[in-house]
Amino acid sequence: MPAVSSRGRGRRTIAEINMVPFIDVMLVLLIIFMVTAPMITPSMVDLPSVGKAAKQPDKVVQVVIQKDERLELVSDGKTDSANLTSVAASVKGLVGGSDNTAVVISADRTVKYETVVKVMDSLQRAGIARVGLSVQLAP
Repeated sequence: MPAVSSRGRGRRTIAEINMVPFIDVMLVLLIIFMVTAPMITPSMVDLPSVGKAAKQPDKVVQVVIQKDERLELVSDGKTDSANLTSVAASVKGLVGGSDNTAVVISADRTVKYETVVKVMDSLQRAGIARVGLSVQLAP
């Protein structure tokens, strides 16, 4: 009689993971890490200091874009109206040559993004370096 019958009832494969080689590898890695850990030297990290932060602006000019795409300039509590072609010149007049003046653009929710980009582009082409967008949380 043969050891393996023709019906497939002979040797079966075992579907279990052999844990002994796995444990051996883990122990070897543990020993390697335990030996090399004291040899690692701590390194220094250079953190930024507060003195290197950007200087607060002396003056803030706010460009408000209304629902009907009308522009208003708010500076020191005064409100002036402007249009897209003259907004850069008007802001330059309010800034007065100061490099430390920030311009903040505020727009209504219904205003097209294209209008905001046009205002920002005209301010940057006029040489105004600090231009930002106002963000307010929805109520």
